[in-house]
Amino acid sequence: MRTLRYHRAAFSAVLVAVALAFAGTSASATSHSTITSDATVTTGLILPVMDAANGRLLFASKGCVVCHSVNGVGGEDAPMLDAEFMDQPMNPFDFAANMWRGAETMVLMQREELGSVIQMSGQELADIIAFVHDPEEQAKFLGADIPVSIQTLMERSEAENLGVAHD
Repeated sequence: MRTLRYHRAAFSAVLVAVALAFAGTSASATSHSTITSDATVTTGLILPVMDAANGRLLFASKGCVVCHSVNGVGGEDAPMLDAEFMDQPMNPFDFAANMWRGAETMVLMQREELGSVIQMSGQELADIIAFVHDPEEQAKFLGADIPVSIQTLMERSEAENLGVAHD
């Protein structure tokens, strides 16, 4: 129970940090894949550069793909994150709020599917948010982007769901 409280607090801190990082800034998009802004705002906060290409790699390597899908690639236990279903223009506060509403379930699923809770920096979350809102970068997402270790977890989970013996 104490561990769950710690992970909830850590997850909360990440979401608050990301939300605050987006507050009071005037970001300008050079493309859907990279969003730039002033390095700092008057409050002393830094707005991270959002890199959708890096977000594509993180979406797979962090394990988001185990439960979520993009372009039909990935799990079915959580909402699809195809850009076509995302609000445009994107509000990162709304994305963070949706994650917050699902935090308890996500933490339980991560422990069940991955064996531990995903650790993510504010920059990594910013990149993943950019990816799930970028149709051009999502078009590049293929099963080949999924690391072998994550692919093995997905195959094991699918076999368990089908009642098939696995390694």
